[in-house]
Amino acid sequence: MFRPYSIEEGKFLVRLARRAVEEYLRSGKVIQPPPDTPSRLLKDKYGVFTTIEVFMGKDRRGELRGCIGFPQAVYNTVNGVIRSAIAAAVEDPRFEPMSIEELDKVTFEVSILSPLELLEPGNPRSYPEKIVVGRHGIVIQRGYYSGLLLPQVPVEYCWDSMTFLNEGCMKAFLPPDCWLDEDTSVLVYEAQIFKEVEPNGEVVERDLMEELKGCKNANKNEG
Repeated sequence: MFRPYSIEEGKFLVRLARRAVEEYLRSGKVIQPPPDTPSRLLKDKYGVFTTIEVFMGKDRRGELRGCIGFPQAVYNTVNGVIRSAIAAAVEDPRFEPMSIEELDKVTFEVSILSPLELLEPGNPRSYPEKIVVGRHGIVIQRGYYSGLLLPQVPVEYCWDSMTFLNEGCMKAFLPPDCWLDEDTSVLVYEAQIFKEVEPNGEVVERDLMEELKGCKNANKNEG
């Protein structure tokens, strides 16, 4: 399982994401890594995504406010978090840029991505068996089209692996069954995810497999 960082390092990254957005919204400046940055975060290079959600209560999924990042290692971890956080706040084309007044109404989540791994081409019908919901995120690529879904997404929506693949294709603006086409590349990765429980609140590491159990139990009760 991909877990490169301790909970203390995860707390540092989430709080840094919030601090980076606050400073950018106040002054337009991109902060530098602070002096107390753990040395590993300056040396390591991973893909990074920051997700910002409107807080709806501790027992409810938040409403997406922005999510942007780097699927592959472009910066060291700490600079990747700073830049992805700012981009999620002001550059996500699905939303208007955030205002400073919103900061106390949103939560920050940081996902650290493992290197992308290409699923074996030539046998796409085996992909649903190879993708583990709760463990994997996916990237769908064909030509100039590309779509990424973080591993928490299928858990939050209670998707199975085939639905996950279909939704990944649509995220790439391709037909939902595009993953069956041999010209389509499907890549998987894992992520370590740290999230605020409430705005400016406690930071925890998400256990997607545990969350998935709750989803399955809910579906069983509905049936």
